[in-house]
Amino acid sequence: MRCLIAGGGGFIGGFLAARLLAEGHTLRVADIKPVSEWWQAHPVVENLQLDLSLKGAAEEACCGVDWVFNAACNMGGIAWIETYKAACMDSVLINAHMLRAARLHDVKRYLFTSSACVYRADRQEQPIAPWGKMRPLDEDAAYPAMPEDGYGWEKLFSERHCRHYMEDYGLDCRVVRLHNVYGPHGSWCDGREKAPAAICRKVAEAKLRGEDHITIYGDGTRQRTFMWIGDCVEGLIQIMQSEIRQPINLGIQHEVVTINELVAKVQAVAGTDLEVRHDLTKAQGVFGRSSDNTMIRRELSWEPTTPLSEGIEETYGWIERQVETV
Repeated sequence: MRCLIAGGGGFIGGFLAARLLAEGHTLRVADIKPVSEWWQAHPVVENLQLDLSLKGAAEEACCGVDWVFNAACNMGGIAWIETYKAACMDSVLINAHMLRAARLHDVKRYLFTSSACVYRADRQEQPIAPWGKMRPLDEDAAYPAMPEDGYGWEKLFSERHCRHYMEDYGLDCRVVRLHNVYGPHGSWCDGREKAPAAICRKVAEAKLRGEDHITIYGDGTRQRTFMWIGDCVEGLIQIMQSEIRQPINLGIQHEVVTINELVAKVQAVAGTDLEVRHDLTKAQGVFGRSSDNTMIRRELSWEPTTPLSEGIEETYGWIERQVETV
């Protein structure tokens, strides 16, 4: 297929491009950043620096392609999205112009990368007694709407936009709700990094400097699942190839860990025993979040399964090498 990856200079887009290339697809990759700043740039690809929030740029990107993977948005970890809500909301312009351009150029399939941040906040605050774990979020838990302020609203609005382009214009859309993707070749020190990368960096820096502690955001009891980037890419491709047209979760269900447990896994890989201090003044997000994978197991007979310890080993190794070369 002739494929466009919008936001392909980012973390997920770089890995997706590598996989699609390996499968023999023809690729165009577009991102707002200069190609020299992309996390992964593949020289055999048509690489374009475009601001896809602009109508003309979106039309240029979509011209002549069969499939569009729209992973373009302005986002980061919890501290970033809590600080820059207007910038997050501006990403609705990207999806709006990309949908219009896809319709104009008769794109065959269009995939929008949404987020677990669309889910109702009240479903993510109260653990189930006596187990103390959160109930996994099934796809129906997005309504009545109460998503993450800013970023979550942008994603939920764009999901609806895709739905109505299917209903009114027949554009064949896929909507994938991603849950906490991690791995190497992504943000680790620019303020946009998420918890696994931030913790790997802090441990690596403390180890390099001979320090005896690290400081993490919050009290460490927040619960999450984390999905390895390889599983994410596999899921995106399988969903694009499928006939699934309703929003669907792509994440880990069963390996729920607290942030303190995540720190312990990173320290085990790093071979450190640092004191962990907690900064309670920083944003922490909802209490707990994990993916209900009932739908993806039913539809694809597959779900992400890479163990966190396995993915953290590769992620930490890459980030430690970045810290050592700064």
